[in-house]
Amino acid sequence: MEGVTGVTCPEDVTPGTASWEYFRTMLTGDVNAAVAGFFAAGADEVTVTEAHSTMRNLLLGALDERAVAVVGRHKPLGMMERIDAGVDAVAFVGYHAGAGRQGVLSHTYLGTTIVEVLINGAPASEGRMNALLAAEFGVPVVLVTGDDLTCQDAAEWAPGAERVAVKRCVDRYTAACLSPARTAGLITEAASASLAALVSSARPAHPDRPTHPDQPGGPFCYEVEFDGTNPVIACTAIPGVQQTGTRRVSFTLPTMVAAIRCFRAVTVLAAASVEPAYG
Repeated sequence: MEGVTGVTCPEDVTPGTASWEYFRTMLTGDVNAAVAGFFAAGADEVTVTEAHSTMRNLLLGALDERAVAVVGRHKPLGMMERIDAGVDAVAFVGYHAGAGRQGVLSHTYLGTTIVEVLINGAPASEGRMNALLAAEFGVPVVLVTGDDLTCQDAAEWAPGAERVAVKRCVDRYTAACLSPARTAGLITEAASASLAALVSSARPAHPDRPTHPDQPGGPFCYEVEFDGTNPVIACTAIPGVQQTGTRRVSFTLPTMVAAIRCFRAVTVLAAASVEPAYG
């Protein structure tokens, strides 16, 4: 939700606030724009997997009736639930830059506490790790929307994707935002173009960008740096998670399915280790 049209403030994405209630319409609008583009290009089905916070943010009554929404946070594959269901392509709508990086509401899973995540030595935003998971199932990322820095990041881990910057980052809580009327058209156009190339097997819109992902080879080593020491003790309770620095843990697993599930467990324990007054 952090990367959708108009969002700039933590309250915009915090369930229960008046601002969140308003920006749910923007989230649903960006999603509907992508859905419309995919169906226009010949999609048979579109599944929308809720992926923010409680994963209960979409306004279902306003969702394009042709789409199916997977709602709720208790999913084996989390943000990427249904990637193993034989889908042909995946879109990342409303994405954001990773922890410790410049970008509107930049973070990785937790708004605070985590300051850096590396996978096999490379900085890993949620986009990068989810793209690696998709690639493990042979599914290409065809569309990414978010701020301009998210789109720059996506050029590294989804070089074949269409990218739509719905706002330009000024600072972590400030952006130059396009109107929803403008971004809806841009997202629909990009979604349609990205899938049309895939469906027709025509020459891609960007010949220099590979369309299909290479199967990533494991193992996958995660390194997670925290802003304090307290999460380290909590997270090393997970078998295989080791302390590798004063504020750092790491773990290595053979597949992205296993690695991302372990990372999700790390974030749960890290969040639980924080005392509110010092978080």
